[in-house]
Amino acid sequence: MIHTATWEQIKKGLVTDIYFERTKKILEAKGVDLHVKAEFVAHVLPSSWQWAVLAGVEECAEVLSELPVDVRVMKEGTVFGIEQPVMEISGKYLDFGRYETALLGLICQASGIATMAARCKKAAGTKEVISFGARRVHPTVAPLIERNAYIGGCDGVSATLGAKLTGRDPVGTMPHALILLIGDTVEATKAFDEVIEPTVRRVSLIDTFNDEKIEALNVADALGEKLYAVRLDTPGSRRGNFLAIMREVRWELDLRGYKNVKIFLSGGIHESDILRYNTLADAYGIGTAISSAPAVDFSMDIMEIDGQPIAKRGKMSGSKRVLRCNQCFGTRVCPLTELPTRCSCGGTEEDLLVDFFSHGELKYPLAEASEIREFVLQQLTKVEL
Repeated sequence: MIHTATWEQIKKGLVTDIYFERTKKILEAKGVDLHVKAEFVAHVLPSSWQWAVLAGVEECAEVLSELPVDVRVMKEGTVFGIEQPVMEISGKYLDFGRYETALLGLICQASGIATMAARCKKAAGTKEVISFGARRVHPTVAPLIERNAYIGGCDGVSATLGAKLTGRDPVGTMPHALILLIGDTVEATKAFDEVIEPTVRRVSLIDTFNDEKIEALNVADALGEKLYAVRLDTPGSRRGNFLAIMREVRWELDLRGYKNVKIFLSGGIHESDILRYNTLADAYGIGTAISSAPAVDFSMDIMEIDGQPIAKRGKMSGSKRVLRCNQCFGTRVCPLTELPTRCSCGGTEEDLLVDFFSHGELKYPLAEASEIREFVLQQLTKVEL
């Protein structure tokens, strides 16, 4: 038995906290069905994050598409901060209230994954970042992980179905299993070269049997110009000073004329590691750091009922605008009645919350994954880690 919900079950409201079902039952019994506005906002962000990347919007569209509600939302891939509403739903509470659990789940996890991918890509700069995280999650959600890793900034993903969602071919090297079964690193690398189509880059895993610098030279001598990179996946228990290992590999390759051979790192790499390794590494395979990224803790808060501003303690009532300067990236939240203006830097403020649904009708076409990724990368130039 597979322990995951189907989209049919989600849209039937079966993946819902029970108190929303009880609330629905009570309101129907009492004849109470008021028009409300509810916003989705993160009041804190994980760890020391100063910003996050909104993701999961496309899947939210699946839930919202048949509901008689109006929705404003930030474009998928928008960089946002705390206290900045990313989505607002307007309609009868009984028409959408029971979907709070599902909608939050869709954007909380997806935004966490996209944000961690963006942080890794920001740290790597021009160096490649590949998502290797599919093996660290339930296989039914692996494509979700891969898509959000890609839109967050990863240059590629390793799992086939996830890659299909990005519109790109999957990216990978070779496993230790191949080398163990062939019995030799060089022979395994040569077998890879003989069998796998030439469009796939030749990246040899060099830490299975022998010292990394020795194996790097062995495979470089065997493949010559066809060798694109060597990969170090050295486990932490054997790693010692990883920078020193990389330095040795780079030195020996360069000394013998293999300056074109790149160094690819994987195995427990986090964003802080990238900042340390970037002087020597050319590419990174990131697994658990992205696939197990902390969720962004959004909440859905009612802030208007029948046109009157109202909110629980600690929350700001009333419908809002989130305005961002198109030059300095300065962002502020203001009442919906306040219009965009010119920023003190001379730039123009633009609404981040835009019409998304009007009574079940999608107001603009959903962007391709590659478009969202480019949007994220543009914004990353405006923020710091």
